[in-house]
Order: sequence, then C-alpha cells, then structure tokens
Amino acid sequence: MRKIGIYPGTFDPITFGHIDIIKKSLKIVDKLIVATTDNSEKDYFFNIDERLQILNNSLFKDLNMDKRKIKIISFNDLTVKLCKKYKASIIIRGLRAVSDFEYEFQLAGMNKKLDKSIETIFLMSEIQNEIISSKFIKEIAHLKGNLKKFVTKSVIKSINNKIE
Repeated sequence: MRKIGIYPGTFDPITFGHIDIIKKSLKIVDKLIVATTDNSEKDYFFNIDERLQILNNSLFKDLNMDKRKIKIISFNDLTVKLCKKYKASIIIRGLRAVSDFEYEFQLAGMNKKLDKSIETIFLMSEIQNEIISSKFIKEIAHLKGNLKKFVTKSVIKSINNKIE
C-alpha cells in the first residue's frame, strides 16, 4: 500500500526550510501533497494563486523535483478532511525550534482527536535552515537584503516583482 502524506502550510513564500522538510518527507512517503492554505483570517503577502505558482516554479523548475511524487494544492478546510480526500495517513509538520513544538504538539493532538487513523510526523530541517522563516524572508526583501541563501530563484523573482 502506498503511503501518502500531506504537508500543510501557508508557504508565503516557500523557503529552503520548507524544501528541506519536503525532501525528508519523500524518504518516508510515496506521495506528498504540499497543501497551501487560503485562510481568510490571515494577511498574506502572496495570494493563493501566486503561492501555488511559486510552489510549482520552486519545486519543479528550480529544483527539478519529481512531479509524480509531489502534488501541489490549495485548501481551506480541516487538514484531517484533506487527508480523507486524498487517502493520506500522515500529516507532516516541520519544526524549527523548541518554540514551535508547543503549538505543533497541540495541533497534532487536536488532529488525532478529530481522526485517530491519521498520524502526525514532526521533521526538523537541517541546522542551516532552522532559522529561516517566511516572515524574515519578507522583511529582508523589503530592506533590499540578499535572499539567495534562503529561497529559490523563482521566489526571489516573485518577491522582487511584488515589491517593485
């Protein structure tokens, strides 16, 4: 039986930290669904269509990742409902620091209460990527800093187009 995992997030924008988690996830699951949320309560830098395009460009054009193993979608529902829809048994969550753990632990517990057949797996990005956050990326970009160590070429281009 194929293992399908869902990696949900805002990816506003996707960073090398996210990409690190995606690469590690592909060692665990046969198919990974990268799901970007369109939660109306959040104030996004990129709209949902832009984020979907950036995800596609970063993963498939910049990094030449396998389209047969990764599916990119948008959603605005409970992650456990998304799991049912795609027959996924695993939710992937990335951890950067201990400060992420408490929220992620609570979220995993709530998802388990909603559907006990779905497991949450926490993955750590490599040390050089632990400090990267989408929030910092946007701040560095607004201050005209160099983003090459943090995001792919497609992300840099999209950010520059948005800021100009």
